[in-house]
Amino acid sequence: MFEQLSERFAEITKNLRGMGKITEKNVSETLRSVRRTLLEADVNYKIAKEFTESIKLKAMGDKVLKSISPGQQFVKIIHSELVELMGGASVKEPELKGKIPHIVMVVGLQGSGKTTFVAKYANRLMKSGRKPLLVAADVYRPAAVEQLSQLAKQIGAELFSNKGDSPLKLSKDAVKQALKDNLDVVIIDTAGRLQIDSSMMEELRQIKDSVKPELILFVADGMSGQDAVNAASEFAAQVDFDGVVLTKLDGDARGGAALSIRAATNKPIVYASMGESIDTLELFHPDRMAGRILGMGDVVTLVEKAQSVVDEESAKRMEEKLIKQTFTLEDFLEQLDAIKKMGPMQDILGMIPGIGNKMKDVQVDDRALARTEAIILSMTPAERNKPGLIDGSRRKRISKGSGTSLNEVNKVLKQFNQMQKMMKMVGSGKMPRGMGIPGQAMYSR
Repeated sequence: MFEQLSERFAEITKNLRGMGKITEKNVSETLRSVRRTLLEADVNYKIAKEFTESIKLKAMGDKVLKSISPGQQFVKIIHSELVELMGGASVKEPELKGKIPHIVMVVGLQGSGKTTFVAKYANRLMKSGRKPLLVAADVYRPAAVEQLSQLAKQIGAELFSNKGDSPLKLSKDAVKQALKDNLDVVIIDTAGRLQIDSSMMEELRQIKDSVKPELILFVADGMSGQDAVNAASEFAAQVDFDGVVLTKLDGDARGGAALSIRAATNKPIVYASMGESIDTLELFHPDRMAGRILGMGDVVTLVEKAQSVVDEESAKRMEEKLIKQTFTLEDFLEQLDAIKKMGPMQDILGMIPGIGNKMKDVQVDDRALARTEAIILSMTPAERNKPGLIDGSRRKRISKGSGTSLNEVNKVLKQFNQMQKMMKMVGSGKMPRGMGIPGQAMYSR
C-alpha cells in the first residue's frame, strides 16, 4: 500500500534524522522533495503547496531550531501534518441512531468497488448484531444484481431486488420490506456511471429525497488519485454525503486520493477497504495511515487484526501448548489459517515498525501459505501429530497429494522441526544464537 510514496518519504525522513541543525536552506530543500513526492502521488497541486507551507512555518519555529534533535522534530511535524491532511483525529464508527430501519445509501462511480463495499459493510454490521437488507438498486451495470446476490449469500444477508423496477421504486419498496421482515438496516447499492452525468445525479437526489437516508457514504477508488478527488467534490456539491470510503488500498495505490480527498471535500474518510476478502474493511485512522506512509509501522492495527481472528481462549490454549512443547502440525495449520485471515503478508509485515521500508526488495509470496496448507492437509491426522512418522515414502505421497515438490515438503518439515527446537530452547531459557524466525523463508522469494 502506497509503496512508492512510502519509499520516497523513507528517504526524506532518513536524511532528516541525521540533521544536527535545521536551517532555512535544508528546510527548503527537504520541502521541495516533499512537494515533488506529493505531486508524483497525484495529490492536488494547491493541497501539496499548502501542506509544505504549513510544515515550513512550524519547522522554522524556535521550538524546532533549539531542539536537542531538530531532525526528529522535523519528522514529527511532517507526521502531524499528514495526520491533519487526512482528517486529524481518528474517526469513530458511524452511529446508526435514527428510526428503524436505518437507511444507508452508498454512492460512487462505476468500478470504484461500491457493490463489494456494500457487502463488506453489511458483514461488519452483522458482527455487531445488526440485520441488514441489501438493496440491488444498480439496474444498469450488467451482472451488478447477480454480484450483490452472490455476496449476500456469502455473508448470509437478505437481498432485495425486483427485475424491471426503477432504482427509486426499488429503494422505497425495500424500506417497506425491511419493516415487514423486522430488518433494522437498509443498505442501498445505487447505480454508478463511468463518469458523472446529470441523469445519474438526478436519480440519486430522488432516492435521497424519497427514503431520507440516515447515512450517505461515497466510495472512491484509492488507485485513481486525483480523479477520485474530482468525483468526490462533484458528488459533495450535487448530492452531498457524510463520509468517504477508500477502496483498493491493497493495490498499487499512489496515495493521492487518501491525501487529498479530505481537504478537497471537507468530508471525513470513514472506512478503508484493504483487500479482496469480505473481512478486509477497517476504520480509517489518519494517525495510523501517516505512520505507515512514513515507515513507522502500525502496531495498533496489527494487534486489532490478530485479535479479530484469534479469540482469547484459543490464544491461551496455544500458549499452553508452546510452554508444554506439545505444538503440532495441526496447531500450525490453525495458525496459518489465522494469518491468512489477517490479510496479505506484505501488508502485515509493513505494519511492524522498522520492517515496512526494508520490504522494498523482498517479494512475499502469499501463495506459499496455500502450498504449506496443502502439504499439511495431505498428511494423515497421525502424521500431523507425530511428524517423526513421516519417512521417505510418506513424503512422496504427501508431495503427490498436495501437488507440490518433494523439496517443498522437506522444507515445511524442516521449518517445523526448527520451530520445535526453538520452543524447547525458549522453555529452558536458552535461546539459540543466529536462528532466524521459523517460516520466514517459506513466504519470501
